[in-house]
Amino acid sequence: MLDKMPPFRKKKSKSFPVKVCTLDAELEFNLEWKATGRALFDLVCRTIGLRETWYFGLQYEDSKGFISWLKLDKKVQDQNIQKDHHSTASFMFLAKFCPEDVAEELVQEVTQHLFFLQVKQAILSMDIYCPPEASVLLASYAVQAKFGDFDEETYKPGLLASEDLLPQRVIDQYQMTLDMWEERIRVWYADHRGMSRDEAEMEYLKIAQDLEMNGVNYFPITNKKETELWLGVTALGLNIYEKENKLQPKTTFTWAEIRHISFDDKKFIIKPVDKNAPNFVFFSQKVRMNKLILDLCIGNHDLFMRRRKPDSMELQQMKAAAKEEKQRRQVQRNRLAKEKQLREDAERERANLEQRLVQYQEEIRLANEALRRSEESADLLAEKSRVAEEEAMLLSQKASKAEQEITKMRLNAMRSEEEKVSLERKTREAELLTAKLVEESERRAAEANKLKEELLKARTAEKLAKERLLDFLSRNRYTTAIPSSPLSSVSSLYPGPLSPTLQTDLPVLDCDPSTDLTLNSYDLIANADSDQLSLEIEKERVEYHQKSKHLHNQLLELRSEIAVLKVGEKQTELDHLHEEQVKLGENKYSTLKKSKSGSTKSRVAFFEEL
Repeated sequence: MLDKMPPFRKKKSKSFPVKVCTLDAELEFNLEWKATGRALFDLVCRTIGLRETWYFGLQYEDSKGFISWLKLDKKVQDQNIQKDHHSTASFMFLAKFCPEDVAEELVQEVTQHLFFLQVKQAILSMDIYCPPEASVLLASYAVQAKFGDFDEETYKPGLLASEDLLPQRVIDQYQMTLDMWEERIRVWYADHRGMSRDEAEMEYLKIAQDLEMNGVNYFPITNKKETELWLGVTALGLNIYEKENKLQPKTTFTWAEIRHISFDDKKFIIKPVDKNAPNFVFFSQKVRMNKLILDLCIGNHDLFMRRRKPDSMELQQMKAAAKEEKQRRQVQRNRLAKEKQLREDAERERANLEQRLVQYQEEIRLANEALRRSEESADLLAEKSRVAEEEAMLLSQKASKAEQEITKMRLNAMRSEEEKVSLERKTREAELLTAKLVEESERRAAEANKLKEELLKARTAEKLAKERLLDFLSRNRYTTAIPSSPLSSVSSLYPGPLSPTLQTDLPVLDCDPSTDLTLNSYDLIANADSDQLSLEIEKERVEYHQKSKHLHNQLLELRSEIAVLKVGEKQTELDHLHEEQVKLGENKYSTLKKSKSGSTKSRVAFFEEL
């Protein structure tokens, strides 16, 4: 009898933990043991929703402590990655290549945001030189991107002091407190009202794009005379800098001028398109850097050529979708801004109506008070009139009695002489009294008539006051209820980026020095319009600078304002170089244009003579 066979169990694939950090998030994955760098890179891009993948790469520290970029075509486990005590491989997801024009090339908001974070970090860590006045302006855009619109009612002094907004070099070079810096940032921050997060980040990147060290990967090299120089690998080509000056290149070779590049040990050979020009040769100081320099040259050259070809279907769809989304958000922002404005108008109208209601209520109170006083005056006049009438009646009765007495006295006047004399005397007195009483009666009657007229006038005034009050109340009846429209509350819009920079002694890859890597297939002559497109891009940048004249004037104003607080002994060599550049009226693009002047042959000769 056969033994019972155990059920077949599928063997579980072996995996290992991976941690990937962006500048604002931390991702953890479990990768299959045989996973390639491409699998990990695609997984990260899908997780964060990134489609413009060609700018980015995964950076790591190898077991020897050197910084390297993950090779996408090799297995992750085969790339000598240093792991922590939990056997977790750690990577940084960073921009490896830079666009020529951030506003034209960066489509997705997530791409802009990643570039923004990386450039901001490079400026704050002083890997990119940024003058003080530009640092303040960039800080104001960073605050707008993080906190939204400036609100004077909720803003509290010291709010920005806790934020990391300015390079420490800038803070140390001026006799200014953090509150003084904050006040200057706040002034510009208030000017950015209505700007969304992605718009603020794009403005940040557009300004940072004009910084001389932005988008340049520096490597120490020497020429045939063993002069120590810097090689700058950029999106437009290769720059050569003096050892003490990373701001102004001495000469430049664009990718359109380069036909072939290769290295052998420490020696780099670049063959120009111009057949009459000699090869451009330089030497790196570290063999481990050679492959990275070549890798950056290949990647930047590919992007340089890609920009000068029609957009792929995928990129066209991305740009169309981004344009639609931007329009949709603009419509939404306009609608919300309109609703917000309507709400503010309604609130102001409500406040005005409430103020008018209080005013009307006060006027009604005063009118009622006047009416009450008028009624009291009328009652008092009526009472006086009644008393006057009663007094006049009493005086009339007294006059009548006096006349009767006179008649009686006259009848008895003949009784005796004495009585007659007495009667005459009494008669005169009675006549005098009667005259006085008649006069008093007439006066009282006149006074009574006057009081009656005043009473009539008072009652007429009372009637007019009542009519005015009724008319006033009927005209202002709508003020008893204040309308309020339940407007929808304004929701905040959520969020976007520019070129990163790499450390001078950045990356070092472990490679076989004898390996000869060439770019035989990279023939830049294939695109006859590349030079024309380069000129167009440069022309657009010049136009942009002309449009930014107002901003330039603001920066100069701030520069002169804080100049008196500068601490001279704390100025760096780059500060002095920048000062000279400003005095000469030069900028990044005028310097690059000057460094590209002359033929390729003359520039190669100039490089060898440095």
